Amino acid sequence: MKEFTIGPNDAGQRLDRFLAKAVPLLPASLAQKYIRLKRIKRNGARAQRDDRLLAGDVLQLYINDEFFDVPTADNAYLTVAVPRLTVVYEDENLLLVDKQPGIPVHPHDGAEPGRTLIDHILAYLYQKREWRPREEASFTPALCNRIDRNTGGIVIAAKTAEALRVMNQKIKDRELDKRYLAVVEGTPRPASGALKGFLFKDAVQNRVYVTDAPQRGAKTCETRYRTLESRNGLSLVECELVTGRTHQIRAQFAHAGHPLLGDGKYGRADRRQKYQALYSYRLTFRFTTDAGSLDYLNGRSFAVADVPFVAEFFPDCPALRQKS
Repeated sequence: MKEFTIGPNDAGQRLDRFLAKAVPLLPASLAQKYIRLKRIKRNGARAQRDDRLLAGDVLQLYINDEFFDVPTADNAYLTVAVPRLTVVYEDENLLLVDKQPGIPVHPHDGAEPGRTLIDHILAYLYQKREWRPREEASFTPALCNRIDRNTGGIVIAAKTAEALRVMNQKIKDRELDKRYLAVVEGTPRPASGALKGFLFKDAVQNRVYVTDAPQRGAKTCETRYRTLESRNGLSLVECELVTGRTHQIRAQFAHAGHPLLGDGKYGRADRRQKYQALYSYRLTFRFTTDAGSLDYLNGRSFAVADVPFVAEFFPDCPALRQKS
């Protein structure tokens, strides 16, 4: 329990607004819950969220110590009262989540604390009491792969240090088969094949460029694709990354004359699609070497239940029905 004595500068404030300032890690919804449960009291008595505080009032807060810590990127998960996650698969080692477009995966993607995918994952595991950082010196769950803010799809989170080590090595050795769905403008010719070229990154503009001939500083890039359906000037394609370069699918299809629908950076904005129509929709574990504690996953495949732009532009796609 901690106490706050209200001084002249805080007099006249509503209780809930004072709490937001004094205990910034405490979510507003959780503060209201604690007020209702009388875990937050004013002068030893029941309080209300809209109480106007007076100089000399004493607030008693019977809440967990971690909420009184100084806010940092490492404890931003505490500000998440209700984690928003779509879980594709979960066991004691791994968590696969379907990241929605528009959600950044990490704070360094320019997101506010508490608004990233990793914050919601940590909050989810913390509230399930699977991860208790203050009670034991435990491993902090971490992401094994990243997806661009405006791209959706499966992200892998490791719950243990061993799972993180194994997954990172399997990703490096390309023992995971990740498939993407994309909606592109026009109809690719041929209907299936591989886009090959050379890609170099402009870090200042945060974009990449693709050329047909090698250039200094450029890296090879290759994307295999097959067209699943075409209609109304758009095509739904399934993509497999042979190389894993920044913005590879987006830049290569734009270079081929078929930019992704809604891709304002490499194509053009489109009011029908808020974000680029790109989704990492299927993940298959194809281990060719020993996976240790994760070997039970070998051969298993996981897919997201719903890709919004597919339902909108290509409902009942025959090729996808066959895979489901």
